[in-house]
Amino acid sequence: MAAPSIQDIKDFHDVARLLEEHPEWRAELRRLVLTDDLLALPEQVTRLTGQVAALVEAQTQTEGRLAELAEAQRRTEQQVVALAEAQRRTEEQITALATRVDELAAAQTRTETQLATLTDVVRGLSEEVGALKGEMLELRYGVRGIPSVGRLLRRSQVLSLGEVYDLLDDAVEHGVLSEEERDKIAEADLIVRGKDRKTGTDVYLVIEVSWGVGPSDIERAAERAALLAKVGTATRPVVAGREVTREAREQALTQGVWQFINGRVVPPAS
Repeated sequence: MAAPSIQDIKDFHDVARLLEEHPEWRAELRRLVLTDDLLALPEQVTRLTGQVAALVEAQTQTEGRLAELAEAQRRTEQQVVALAEAQRRTEEQITALATRVDELAAAQTRTETQLATLTDVVRGLSEEVGALKGEMLELRYGVRGIPSVGRLLRRSQVLSLGEVYDLLDDAVEHGVLSEEERDKIAEADLIVRGKDRKTGTDVYLVIEVSWGVGPSDIERAAERAALLAKVGTATRPVVAGREVTREAREQALTQGVWQFINGRVVPPAS
């Protein structure tokens, strides 16, 4: 077949027919007819298509991630709601507990007040019982005498209050004692007169009686015996009782006070 010539081309249909018969001419024709930009367009479209596909994939992944985030947000919101409910219940429990604590504190305060009152009552009763026991012991010693006195005196005699004032009034009249000093001596629980077993001289025991002997008993016995000694008679301060505190025991030893404690005689220190 003879190669076609330009004379064979009558119209556009002849060009199309020739291009169909010779497809290898198309690329060269495109190079001649189309600009560089148009020639590059397919490649650009291909790249753009790839980018679009990548964007679509990225969008798909983003939407998937957003869906996951939305689900996570939903779960978080549920957890927040649950936490809020738990917080509400906790606050209610704390409020109830605080109310209970306040009630217990008020009850504790009332209990402490009642206990303090009861303590005062018991202390008062203890003091009253102690005083009664001391008075009973004083009465007993006044009636029956104190057995321990026999360790110091012979022919001992408990002076009545009248005999005490007879002794002291003479001293007041002679100015040896003041009326105040006389009354202070007369307040002694017991005054016993007798003969000293060693010397045979007259001796007066000025005795303070208490069930539980304390420092104040030591002070009174020493003071009243010293006042009675101003009359010119030999005196000895004495405390008598069932028990004695450690402080009173040590004080008696240093202040020259004899102790008749539950049948035991303790002389003062030399």
